[in-house]
Amino acid sequence: MFDTMTMTKLVGGFCGAFLIYLLGGWAAETIYHSGHGGHGDDHHAQGYVIEVASAEADGAAVEEGPAFAEVYASADAAAGEGEFRPCASCHALAEGENGLGPSLYGVVGRDVGAADGFGYSGKLVAVADVWTAENLNAFLENPKGYAPGTAMNFRGIRKVEDRANLIAYLDSLDD
Repeated sequence: MFDTMTMTKLVGGFCGAFLIYLLGGWAAETIYHSGHGGHGDDHHAQGYVIEVASAEADGAAVEEGPAFAEVYASADAAAGEGEFRPCASCHALAEGENGLGPSLYGVVGRDVGAADGFGYSGKLVAVADVWTAENLNAFLENPKGYAPGTAMNFRGIRKVEDRANLIAYLDSLDD
C-alpha cells in the first residue's frame, strides 16, 4: 500500500510539525514570560506599582465583619449541607471514595494531602499541615489565593457564614 519513500515522508512531516509546535511553545514562553516563575527573579516582573492610600492614612477604620471563630461557633450544619451541593460534582462524602477531588469525609482535623488513594498536586501540602476549621475557611474563601497552583478550579465562597456552615457540616459527618 505505502512504499518506503511515502512512509518516510509521512513520518518526517509529523516530526517536522511536532518540532514546529515545540519551538512555537518555547518562543511564546520566552516572549511572554512574566518572571513570576518562583526563581527569585523579581526584577523581570512586568507591571506598574500603584500607590494607594491606606485606611489608617485616611483616619477611617475598615470594618471587616465578624471573625470566623465567632461565626463558626454558631454555625448551622444543616445549612452547610446546602452549601455542599456545588462541591458534590467533584468531591464525595463517603469514606475513602474519591472523585475528581478527594473524599471530604473526616476532612476537618485531617492532615493536608492525606486522603487515601488520591493523588494531590502538591501545592496544598506547602501551605498547611492540618485541615483545621481556620485553614479550611481560608482555603474555601479563595482556593487559588490560599494555595497558588492548586489544581482545584473553584472560585471560592465569599460569605463567612456560608463557609462556616459548610465546615460545620463536613465536621458533623464523622461524628
